[in-house]
Amino acid sequence: MHHTATGNNYTCEQAPSVIRGIYRYHVGSMGWRDIGYNFLVDKCGKIYEGRAGGVAQPVLGAHTLGFNSDTTGVAVIGSYSSKKPSAAAVEGVAQLTAWKLGLHGMNPKGKTYLTSGGGNLYQKGKKVRLNVISGHRDGFNTACPGGKLYSKLGSARTTAAGYQGR
Repeated sequence: MHHTATGNNYTCEQAPSVIRGIYRYHVGSMGWRDIGYNFLVDKCGKIYEGRAGGVAQPVLGAHTLGFNSDTTGVAVIGSYSSKKPSAAAVEGVAQLTAWKLGLHGMNPKGKTYLTSGGGNLYQKGKKVRLNVISGHRDGFNTACPGGKLYSKLGSARTTAAGYQGR
C-alpha cells in the first residue's frame, strides 16, 4: 500500500488530472515506461487502473524496489503522514484487494513469504514474511504510505477478508 504524496485538496472530479500528473512524473521525470502503481484509489473510493496491461493480469509494477514481482501496487491519491485517509478511500482499497487477492485465493488477513530482489531494507535473496496487504515501508525504508494510512491497513484487511467471506 502506498500514498502518492501529492496534495489532498483535489476534488473527486479532479482525480483523473492528478493521475495524469503522476503519470507524467513517473514517465517523464523518473524514466519509467508507465505509472508505477498497478492501481490508484481516490479519496471518494473510486478505483483507477494505473500501470497498463489489464487489471486481472500479472502486470509487473514499479512500486516497491525489491518486491515488485508477485505483488500489486495500490496507491491512495494524497499524502497521509498527518491527515487520515477518507473512509471511502479505505473502503475502495478493501474492495480492490478483496477482488485482486481473491483471483489468487489469498486471504487479505494472511501473511506470505516473498524473496527480496534487493533494496534498501532487505538484501537480494532474503526471504521476508509480510502481511498479504502490506505498506510500502514494510519492504522498503520509506515513510510511505504515511502513518495515518498505514494505521488503517488492519481495517482494510479485515473488510477485504469479509468481502471474501472469511
